[in-house]
Amino acid sequence: MRKPDLRPAALALLVAACTLQAQAQERYGIGRAATPAEIAAWNIDVGGNDGANLPPGSGTVEHGKTVFAEQCASCHGDKGQGGTGDRLVGGQGTLASPKPVKTVGSYWPYAPTLFDYIRRAMPMNAPQSLSDADVYAVSAYVLHLNGLLPADATLDAKSLSAIKMPNREMFVGDPRPDVKMPACTKDC
Repeated sequence: MRKPDLRPAALALLVAACTLQAQAQERYGIGRAATPAEIAAWNIDVGGNDGANLPPGSGTVEHGKTVFAEQCASCHGDKGQGGTGDRLVGGQGTLASPKPVKTVGSYWPYAPTLFDYIRRAMPMNAPQSLSDADVYAVSAYVLHLNGLLPADATLDAKSLSAIKMPNREMFVGDPRPDVKMPACTKDC
């Protein structure tokens, strides 16, 4: 079952926040409306199950190995085996065991989620500092370490969305209908 698309709710929340901010500006003479460019800078979410909104660009496993060594290995280990940061590699076949090892390769259901997470949150000391090409490359390297891509692979939006993760079929979608945000009245 397909997971609900939360992007419309997030956009509705952003519009509501901008509306409230505009009302505060009118009422109190402070603040200003966000510009379209400012909104676009925050609108970087990627659809986890379908890769919607993945940016243009690409990255190779080889380039990812270099970026990973420079930006990721100090926390995640040189081969993704873990350290101060989570383990990223291995764990296949352990989820039903008494000590499951939840990694990108054993637990995550959709490959585009990896790109989205790296792009937003990594490296921990400088989130959103990697270029899209570097994020594609690191994603390719981590997927390669998990045996999901060959060493000579190049990853882009189309190829990333096409990867079938080993644990994809073990997740159950949320059967509830999409929640619609109520319209805000002037007295909100």
